Amino acid sequence: MSPTPTPDTGTLPIIEPQLDAAAAAVEQAAAAPPRAGLLRRMVDSVADPVLRILVIATLISRVGRGIFLTVTVLYFTLIVGLPAHEVAIVLGAASAAGVLSSLAGGWLADRVSARRLLVVLSVIDGVGLICYVFAHDFASALVIAVLVGAIEQAGNSTRMAIIARAFDGDRRVHARAVLRTVTNLAIAVGSGIGALALLAGTADAYRWIIVAAGVMSLAGVTQLVRLPANVDAREREAVAPATTVTGSTDVAASARAERRALRAHSPWRDPRYLALTALTAVFGMQFGVGEVGVPLWIANHTSAPEVLVAAVLILNTVIVVLFQVPLSRGTHDLRRAGRVSAIAAWMMAGACLVYAAAAGLPAGFAVAVIVAAAIAHAFAEVLSQAGGWGLSFELADPVRAGTYQGVFSMGYSLGAMVAPLFVTSTALTLGFGGWAILAAVFLASGLGTWAIARAAARSASRRRGRPIAASLAARS
Repeated sequence: MSPTPTPDTGTLPIIEPQLDAAAAAVEQAAAAPPRAGLLRRMVDSVADPVLRILVIATLISRVGRGIFLTVTVLYFTLIVGLPAHEVAIVLGAASAAGVLSSLAGGWLADRVSARRLLVVLSVIDGVGLICYVFAHDFASALVIAVLVGAIEQAGNSTRMAIIARAFDGDRRVHARAVLRTVTNLAIAVGSGIGALALLAGTADAYRWIIVAAGVMSLAGVTQLVRLPANVDAREREAVAPATTVTGSTDVAASARAERRALRAHSPWRDPRYLALTALTAVFGMQFGVGEVGVPLWIANHTSAPEVLVAAVLILNTVIVVLFQVPLSRGTHDLRRAGRVSAIAAWMMAGACLVYAAAAGLPAGFAVAVIVAAAIAHAFAEVLSQAGGWGLSFELADPVRAGTYQGVFSMGYSLGAMVAPLFVTSTALTLGFGGWAILAAVFLASGLGTWAIARAAARSASRRRGRPIAASLAARS
């Protein structure tokens, strides 16, 4: 018969605090208020004063942008009288200007007040929209479009720099997701207002609605002026002044030392961040699939009714509005950001193949197949954006937050510029084979992003482990 074990009283001091903590947690959970309703959670999501300012400004200004996007192409075609190829040149040049200005906006946000820069750019953007009413030929339309496109993208980079500084961790991605949700809602409202000009069909109606779009953009500036000073660039990294042999300050040498310190934090010297930017730019061509590929595929290669184009766009907007914020939670964690990027890659690749399968099917089956692909496409968009934001913030050097975000935004601008041509030359020209090429491209870029995130997470874990190991070694 085995002896009766005696209690080990030495463990009681360890167990008792754990029991007390568990009891306190139970009492706290029991006393906690019931889960807030949907409306309350929406209000709480913009409780931060900086985010609230950005949300209200975005809501106002993007209604104007939605108005403008609805009437732009038809205004150039029907009112200004430009042929289709000249309209394409105008829009392409505006996108190209945005590539360089994205970088410039982030670069400036590291060197001047980001809030003042955003106010100035937003004012110029609103005035630029109004100036479209003075476009009467190809040259004037081209100049105005290039200036407005450049200013808009510079403003977007500046806004990203502000988010990078004003928030940290999960709150950055949350802020970006909230702003994207608000943007989609505002553009949808603006599109409905812009339809009034399409119904009227007169030159005056088009011009007045464009003026209204510019005024709405300017109205958003009334909120941006309230941004606090903490969204501006922090003090630059301190560099010890160089001295001469006599002990006086060597101004030229000090300036060179400061420039070297800044270059050390440059995204152009960060191959991992450049690779992330390139891969997310490639995956960003999925917007071109939705804006160019799917509408033309439905109209020219399937038996589905053309009204399905509008239904797909509405479906995409609804999914983004409902799911962008909840599915973005936790993507400040590198591993989670990588996982959602991989899921987005498989979903987008599958969506491409399902879109392709709609060709040759009877109308009813074609509609069902396209809707299924559009749902997968929308969720791939939401997840890829969430993963990309998290990685773009977490892998950036905080000393040059604006420049890093400018580089990342430039990548998206490049992807947007290349997307129409690439989608047209693959899916719309080669049929199923072209859609398969698109699927492979999206899968490779998404899985590449996943690989970068996993490698970055492993490096971060090793860095966190070194101080702990050194501390243990010192104690031993």
